[in-house]
Amino acid sequence: MTVTVTNSPSDRLSGEQIAGLFQSIAAGDAEGWEPLVHEFGGMITSIARAHRLCDADIADVVQVTWLRLVEHLDRVNDPVRVGGWLATTARRECLRVIRDSKRQVLLGDAEPDGESPDARPGDGLLIAERDVALRRSLARLTDRDQALLRLLVAERHHDYAEISARLDMPIGSIGPTRARALERLRTHLEHDQALNLLTA
Repeated sequence: MTVTVTNSPSDRLSGEQIAGLFQSIAAGDAEGWEPLVHEFGGMITSIARAHRLCDADIADVVQVTWLRLVEHLDRVNDPVRVGGWLATTARRECLRVIRDSKRQVLLGDAEPDGESPDARPGDGLLIAERDVALRRSLARLTDRDQALLRLLVAERHHDYAEISARLDMPIGSIGPTRARALERLRTHLEHDQALNLLTA
């Protein structure tokens, strides 16, 4: 199913377009996520910034919020109101991050001076462990899946036409192939009990 979405940044998605994107995603079209992220990504980031989180925690809130939508996609009864659902989920994740950070304050410590721009103790170890788990799970995918995922997350943006040419893959199969590759990657991470490292 193809949903026509305007590319103008000043235009907002209509309720009909959002409902169409949900139908498209439910049918397995992973490309339907991009317009949703473009529409609501800035809102989620703004909510996290309003809670005065550090950049790393903001990134975590954004990631976990979208992950929650993926996990509960079939429970969103009214896709047109998904913006409110995402906003509520983002606020809950912000409060969770704040609550968890308060648990790390040692007894007897005075009131914190504020959020330090430096990485928290243990962040480096967690990031290293996460990277090892991702590399290990990625290595279990086929060469084609690995190449596709690396192009999609590369720092330099690759459009679908370029990916199609480089991988000799029809443009129409890129989205479904990406969805299957991500699902296989998730399965490997779950098997290694490492999925929590991506949201810790």
